[in-house]
Amino acid sequence: MLQAATLATLERIRHAFFTRSGGVSQGVYSSLNGGVGSSDAPDKVTENRARMAALLGVTPDRLLTAFQIHSPNVVIADEPWTPDKRPRADAVVTRVPRLAIGVSTADCGPLLFADSEAGVIGAAHAGWRGAITGVVEATTEAMERLGANRNRISVALGPTIRQQNYEVGAEFVERFVTVDRANIRFFAASQRDGHAMFDLPSYIAERIRQAGIAQFEDLGLCTYADPSRFFSYRRTTLRGEPDYGRHVNAIVLAA
Repeated sequence: MLQAATLATLERIRHAFFTRSGGVSQGVYSSLNGGVGSSDAPDKVTENRARMAALLGVTPDRLLTAFQIHSPNVVIADEPWTPDKRPRADAVVTRVPRLAIGVSTADCGPLLFADSEAGVIGAAHAGWRGAITGVVEATTEAMERLGANRNRISVALGPTIRQQNYEVGAEFVERFVTVDRANIRFFAASQRDGHAMFDLPSYIAERIRQAGIAQFEDLGLCTYADPSRFFSYRRTTLRGEPDYGRHVNAIVLAA
């Protein structure tokens, strides 16, 4: 697993950006696939998630992820839920100790939030849809409702697809520019006419800055470029593979 230096120094906070190593899955899911929504063998996903929970210091039933829908929706976790009762949301926040909350990713931006003084944590799945519709801001506001202060919140961005591997079409660029003409700075020229290269991590960083959060760390790792360590939806699609594994990125407030 990987950790952010800024979060690792916070009292009572444990966190992990899990890689694809250390699990029991096979084939395209090799090996630490945490994707409940994948077509991997359920017993293998269960074992993989149990291993992640153990590293976070919680029991498997206290490692929670939502049913992600590429939205700005946030849910507050007060107690564990079962896999079949996962809320439809792309961010989870809590102030309950020993309740690990996380998001699953395979190119999108995994964000972990913490205000250790208030004892409030959050996890958000920031793909382009969630980022442009406000998942960063919604997560911050939900944490504040639990007692956090955005001036104290630290945020870390884990492994994410980077600009050199994220080609998009003209309609994609137009959507961002329509929202804010200054968003053009997050696009670079592509070798293909009518296309551009999108800088999702920088766009996420800007949304975090606009939300008034100063303590931000980007691990600077690309999921697409490193198949030995990371799953990637885009890489799988270009290779014509039948499915792909999902990373779990999680944070927990220790007792």
